[in-house]
Amino acid sequence: MTFDPTTLRREDYGFFGPDSPSWKVWTAPTAVIGFQRAVALEFFDPFLTASVADTGKIYADPRGRLDATFAYFLIVAIGDSRTAIQASEHLMDIHAKSSGIEPITGKRYSPNAPETQLWIHITGWQSVLKAYEEFGPGLTPEEEARYWQECRIAAELQTCKPEDVPVTREGIRDYYANVRARLCTSERANEGMHQMLFTSPRNGAGWTYALGARLLSLASIATLPRWMRKLGGFDRPAIVDFLVKPIGRVLVWLFTLFDKKGLILAAPLIAPMAGQILQQHLKRELPTRLETVSPAAARELYGTRGRRNITAAG
Repeated sequence: MTFDPTTLRREDYGFFGPDSPSWKVWTAPTAVIGFQRAVALEFFDPFLTASVADTGKIYADPRGRLDATFAYFLIVAIGDSRTAIQASEHLMDIHAKSSGIEPITGKRYSPNAPETQLWIHITGWQSVLKAYEEFGPGLTPEEEARYWQECRIAAELQTCKPEDVPVTREGIRDYYANVRARLCTSERANEGMHQMLFTSPRNGAGWTYALGARLLSLASIATLPRWMRKLGGFDRPAIVDFLVKPIGRVLVWLFTLFDKKGLILAAPLIAPMAGQILQQHLKRELPTRLETVSPAAARELYGTRGRRNITAAG
């Protein structure tokens, strides 16, 4: 996926708007910590691991994997509705070309499968919020309730059913408890997780990304439950978490003092395309219409079905 930074907010405020908790959480300095956590968790789903591993791109370009996925989530959370719908359709088209046999179960995988998309969606939104709570100010109960409602709205851009997305903290816990039995690791899953957390500069990512990823992993692993760390093979002594969390909070506070510009300066080292999106967001340029819309309305206007209807009418 490519991104034109001038198109982030052309038409409207997207699905949530400036006063939303989604804008607050996804543009905080903690977001990159949360998203590294999310892309590592993705590999616990064997079908998603098979899809990613069969393309092989993550092993040659782990930064590109994190950056493109992070950019997509940012566009959905803070972009205008046209950009979000077009990014969603582009991603679904790419996923539609990927299919194969998952070697552990012997079943066919598809990245667009609803269960896989639900796992990607929930781990992304929950991980970014978790990092915001651990290293940032967190949300009020009212803001958190709204955040999960917005998470369900964002799911309308993927193939999972929005009604399957929990809208409470308890519901998220139940979701993880219910899917835990089918989560697993394998040689390829462990390799993928460790690529995202402990990238080697020799794999083409470069020294800056490798160093940045390893520093981020100190914080992102601290947010994970013990059973996930053991399953993923990257557990560590509790004293490391004890030391990392206060240091991480101080660093996030310092970034926030600079109106997040510190994050913008650092972002290209980790996620260049996501950094462009955040930089465009901070310009605070007003869209054509100062309003939010629903994904369904946006799809009618800017989706492929809407374009076909316009062509037919013309």
